[in-house]
Amino acid sequence: MSRITARRKVVRLTTGHPPTSREDVLAVEEPLEIRVNGRSLAVTMRTPGNDFDLAAGFLVSEGVITTGEHFFAARYCAGATVDGLNTYNVLDVSLAPGVAPPDPSLERSFLTTSSCGLCGKASIDAVRTKSSFPVVDDPVRVDAELLTTFPDRLRAEQTVFEKTGGIHAAALFDAATGRMLVLREDVGRHNAVDKVIGWAVKENLLPLTGTVLMVSSRASFELAQKAMMAGIPVLAAVSAPSSLAAEFAAEVGMTLVGFLRGDSMVIYTGDERIVESERAESERAESAQRTTV
Repeated sequence: MSRITARRKVVRLTTGHPPTSREDVLAVEEPLEIRVNGRSLAVTMRTPGNDFDLAAGFLVSEGVITTGEHFFAARYCAGATVDGLNTYNVLDVSLAPGVAPPDPSLERSFLTTSSCGLCGKASIDAVRTKSSFPVVDDPVRVDAELLTTFPDRLRAEQTVFEKTGGIHAAALFDAATGRMLVLREDVGRHNAVDKVIGWAVKENLLPLTGTVLMVSSRASFELAQKAMMAGIPVLAAVSAPSSLAAEFAAEVGMTLVGFLRGDSMVIYTGDERIVESERAESERAESAQRTTV
């Protein structure tokens, strides 16, 4: 199964020039129904690929599982169409014996779009979830200069974006070494994050202490909450955060960085975790000294 991209004939029009016809490559968007122990939990619009990671990460985000041992098995189901074919758009997760099934209040009453990871929640109270992995006491420190390299490294690994220009990415970095641990792409930014977290839970890496979650989009409340549920202490985005994301990050003790571009960034919460190297501090001191002379 490979439906990550699709080709479509398009007309390219530039004012003042004759139109040209060519093939364009698009990121695929299809629904995925996630079932748990045979019972439907949610339907989300996503880019096919790494669906097991997506399901595992979604269950972490919803507080259903906290370790890879809880994710017993997963399989694609037939029956999504009238003729009973397996479209690879229905996934049934089996939880390990003794793991409580999702609370019925978690069930989404309608489709979760690729732009909304919280759509379909039954109530305002259901939006907020309680994490098993508090981030407030995580002693992680991130070198500011190292952090500024993450967006370009994220972009360099976005193979589907390179072809389509229309897909989000999320990557997990080791804060101490800067090593990229995993990267996932999806038309939905929340799905990309769930795929990253799902990979981590299946590798039994939760909680993700000492890591940075880098996203190619804005930092919304839902992304901050997903990071918190996986124990990620630092969330960085190339664009702006929302007001609720900043409030939430401050509330739970998460470091939130936005507008991470080039050699600059805006730190909205937890600035004590972003540190400058001795070389950078020395250069800044020398610059300040020259200014005062």
